[in-house]
Amino acid sequence: MTRPEGDVPSMRLTVIGCSGSFAGPDAAASCYLVETTDEHDRTWRILLDLGSGTLGPLQKLADPASVDAVFFSHLHADHCIDLCGYYVFRKYHPGGALPPIPVWGPVGVARRMAQAYDLPEDPGMALEFGFREYAGPVDVGPFHVEPVRVAHPVPAYGLRVTAHGRTLAYTGDSGPCVALDRLADGADLLLAEASFRDGDDNPADLHLSGREAGEVAARSGAPQLVVTHVPPWYDVADMLAEAREVYDGELSAATPGATYDLG
Repeated sequence: MTRPEGDVPSMRLTVIGCSGSFAGPDAAASCYLVETTDEHDRTWRILLDLGSGTLGPLQKLADPASVDAVFFSHLHADHCIDLCGYYVFRKYHPGGALPPIPVWGPVGVARRMAQAYDLPEDPGMALEFGFREYAGPVDVGPFHVEPVRVAHPVPAYGLRVTAHGRTLAYTGDSGPCVALDRLADGADLLLAEASFRDGDDNPADLHLSGREAGEVAARSGAPQLVVTHVPPWYDVADMLAEAREVYDGELSAATPGATYDLG
């Protein structure tokens, strides 16, 4: 159900899905709803990722027709594949086809999504979505979104989302890299993936451990760290314990439906 207009603080983050790499028994994959209002009390809504299994729980928390834009961190299925269902929702809505909204992502985002639904590249999903490739900061209503290239096997971005002087930093998927410090610098809340356990023989340039997520938060001085993208085969409590060893701010793990008010 859509929240009443004006019932949003400076910025609100709601976890739609948070399971790492694939949907788990208790959570869909990556998707985060971010909301704010403008000077006319109009509520603006953007999605950070729309991964496998997320369109279902999204409908419990907001009318998908009210979303103003989608931002993909990268084009792995656990971060983008439910745009296929969202394409059907917007194209065949019983009230009539919904107007296109922007979908931002790495180079090739329009082609990737057309292939995912077995559509010809032209027009693909271009009548339902205005696909745009990252080339710098983006403004959507009161939101200012800055993509920051991070370390992953495919082109991938962390996303800094600012509205009314508050900033959410979302790592997307990333191995340890200098860019994460720039992403998190001055953020009010760091939403950081933690897919690996510290001390394991983990591949390079792929994901963070709980400890590494905590180190990014500590170096940046972020007052709040939310750990996410933990694969179903790992215990979230272990990731929190790793982060706590190096970070002394407010710490929690993302869970479906959890909300965080920034200001």
